[in-house]
Amino acid sequence: SLHASECHLPSLQVDRYLHQLRLSDDVLLDVRARFQAEMAKGLGRDTNPTAAVKMLPSFVRSLPDGSEKGDFLAVDLGGSQFRAHQVKVFGDGKQSSQLESKFYPTPKEVTQGSGAELFDYIADCLSDFMETKNLKHKKLPVGFTFSFPCKQTKLEEGVLLAWTKHFRVRGVQDTDVVSSLHKALQKHKASFDIDVDVLALVNDTVGTMMTCGYDDQRCEVGLIIGTGTNACYMEEMRHISLVEGDEGRMCINTEWGAFGDDGALDDLRTEFDRELDLGSLNPGKQLFEKMISSLYLGELVRLIVLKMTKEGLLFNGKVSTALLTKGKIETKHVSAMEKYKEGLSNTKEILTELNLFPSEEDCVAVQHVCTIVSFRSANLCAAALAAILTRLRENKKLLRMRTTVGIDGGLYKTHPKYARRLHKVVRRLVPTCDVRFLLSDSGSGRGAALVTAVARRLATQRRHLDATLAPFLLPLGTLREVKDKMRAELEYGLKRETQPNATVKMLPTYVCGTPDGTEKGKFLALDLGGTNFRVLLVKIKSGRRRSVQMYNKIFAIPLEIMQGTGVELFDHIVQCIADFLEYMGIKGARLPLGFTFSFPCRQDSIDKGTLVGWTKGFKATDCEGEDVVDMLREAIRRRNEFDLDIVAVVNDTVGTMMTCGYEDPNCEIGLIAGTGSNVCYMEDMKNIEIVEGNEGKMCINTEWGAFGDNGCIDHIRTKYDREVDEGSLNPGKQRYEKMTSGMYLGEIVRQILMDLTKQGLLFRGHISESLRRRGIFETKFLSQIESDRLALLQLRRVLQQLGLDSTCEDSVIVRDVCGAVSRRAARLCGAGLAALVEKKRESRGVERLQITVGVDGTLYKLHPHFSRVLQETVKELAPQCDVTFMLSEDGSGKGAALITAVAKRLHNVGQK
Repeated sequence: SLHASECHLPSLQVDRYLHQLRLSDDVLLDVRARFQAEMAKGLGRDTNPTAAVKMLPSFVRSLPDGSEKGDFLAVDLGGSQFRAHQVKVFGDGKQSSQLESKFYPTPKEVTQGSGAELFDYIADCLSDFMETKNLKHKKLPVGFTFSFPCKQTKLEEGVLLAWTKHFRVRGVQDTDVVSSLHKALQKHKASFDIDVDVLALVNDTVGTMMTCGYDDQRCEVGLIIGTGTNACYMEEMRHISLVEGDEGRMCINTEWGAFGDDGALDDLRTEFDRELDLGSLNPGKQLFEKMISSLYLGELVRLIVLKMTKEGLLFNGKVSTALLTKGKIETKHVSAMEKYKEGLSNTKEILTELNLFPSEEDCVAVQHVCTIVSFRSANLCAAALAAILTRLRENKKLLRMRTTVGIDGGLYKTHPKYARRLHKVVRRLVPTCDVRFLLSDSGSGRGAALVTAVARRLATQRRHLDATLAPFLLPLGTLREVKDKMRAELEYGLKRETQPNATVKMLPTYVCGTPDGTEKGKFLALDLGGTNFRVLLVKIKSGRRRSVQMYNKIFAIPLEIMQGTGVELFDHIVQCIADFLEYMGIKGARLPLGFTFSFPCRQDSIDKGTLVGWTKGFKATDCEGEDVVDMLREAIRRRNEFDLDIVAVVNDTVGTMMTCGYEDPNCEIGLIAGTGSNVCYMEDMKNIEIVEGNEGKMCINTEWGAFGDNGCIDHIRTKYDREVDEGSLNPGKQRYEKMTSGMYLGEIVRQILMDLTKQGLLFRGHISESLRRRGIFETKFLSQIESDRLALLQLRRVLQQLGLDSTCEDSVIVRDVCGAVSRRAARLCGAGLAALVEKKRESRGVERLQITVGVDGTLYKLHPHFSRVLQETVKELAPQCDVTFMLSEDGSGKGAALITAVAKRLHNVGQK
């Protein structure tokens, strides 16, 4: 990989002499693997204390998205000069900003004096800069670029771990540098009338990434190769165990200069590296930096040339005093000696200045030493960078990745061949990454301002988001009110004089018992309650070999039939039954049938059900106010192919209770939390004023989805609930259901996302066509988005399926919105259920109630948190009730057959 023009005889001698500095690709791949292991060690909570590579969280959680704007100040400490900058960020969508700077010297008495002197000096410089720019009377946010390893616990706080480069200031290590700067600025505030707010502490490497990230949104790595060397990159929060939370990403400042301080690179360090380290200000520290940064390359060349001279390989063995002097060969000399055309003449000039009288062969040999030393630096830097790029690609689970590395530093910028060598080796070591290298323009100034601007944008975003979601966070007091109101509505529905005007209708089902285990026989069940219709054959065995066997077939109900005429709907249902009977070969048998009809019905007996009103998107005409059993019988007569004994019309909630009641006699409540929301329970006949008789019990189908239709919970409905209600098929109806059931939660989420996007807080303020579409957010997406196992990257893919191109920050916001909406649904549902179990406890007259609730519905079964939050809420609001939740197995099919079987059993007992 060296140029042919460089391969003279002295070059071959030098190659042999310095063979240890020549690193093959296999060695570099090994270095890559070692650095990957070091990164993992630095990120782990248990392994970090002993890790050499500290992997410091920077608390920079987002790259610029182009919407940042405003005036910012930046101060930059870490190089040979101190700098103050004023940065204007325009937020005009063109990624434009304007930078004005002033440079100040950093004299030795400041860089090696006391902490108080250092921070007073910074405050003096900033005050001078603000006076020069006429900014004294403005309150501006400041980003503080501090290019030394710091442990941060938040963006505006950082404890100095150790000084590096030529800084040795007393009394600063292990203290928070931002509060020290803040104190110095406070002193100036009184005397010089400056008022600034330090919002962010930024490492120059992070500043470099941010500056390039402003110009290229693919940039997620920052690299410095100058006086010092370092790299940073955007890591997934779930991998950073040093910081609480696993949402989103955070920039990690690797502090890779310390790679090898634990001996991990000892086999690659040469005698020259060891000698250089011993003569440095910090022996045993920053060993990787000493192998690659410009602060040390010149010195490394000097030590090699000195030894070769002493061994008689150069300058006829004559050592000059200058060659014995530390620091006489600087990195700028190395760069000059390696220039393409004038390299040899530069080498001669530099060596002559050192009082060495070189032959042409000496010049070629020294030039070759420079090449090998700087080439090793580029190689090692490429290997560590390859480790970061590999980690990024693996985090994203991509086979191939396109990314950008923002890069800064004197060695990279001024050395004639360094950049090209670095690019070439990186591409060889990570062929699965398409890497663009982007030169940073004032990373430590503009970058610090951008970190501050992004921090301000995220803080504003979070404030707006919290304000938007605040109405969804129902405190315990509000939930108690909801419970009390639900309790009152349940009572109104049972009383003769209040029932006609009650919103919670408390419909009698004429189901007067739960299974006792003696049920047996063959039964048909029909299940109509959504976009699919099922027909089932259920075989029930009693006695010791008690079992339930089921055979079923699913049929679709097209939209035109759901919203056509009643005759068309019931003819379609009978057509499906005929297909099933033929399929099962039982067309001739007159079997007892249970009809699960999951819509509000008023029943006068177990086999009569008058439809109160359609829900769930059904709108078939001439059905409301009609007996659905009669409509089914008429459709069977019209077809004139078979006859059935329709024993019971059943609500799916009752079926759910019965299914669980078959397994657990303590089950007296059925709950559905799915597309719709409803509850039923066994009530004492004496409390049901709308039905004659006081003996025994009857199941009441509460139809609680209509709770609130009289305005009693309007104070907790948000503007988004109102928008969803107004856009629904039944405005003003089923208000509680619209806040708690799967059919509507996604639509509430969509309305909130639209609002946040209009405010410019999401999707860069762009409302996509898909976001405008009603119903795009199905409940299954809420369940996926809120899954704890779903990494942000997968969450972004879910959003991409919905046509929403999101950043990581967008994804976190979407997850927060989904969480607020589904949590409120579970808490409201829990408040309603708490009212019911308390009612049961009081009517039984017991101190503590033991009861089982049979539950069904996709929201309860599939959502990652709904069931837990619901159960916790019931426990909080009804502490005297021990409620067991039992998942129902096919309440609408098996349940309908069991109701039919129980009805047959009770009918036979009555006849006897």
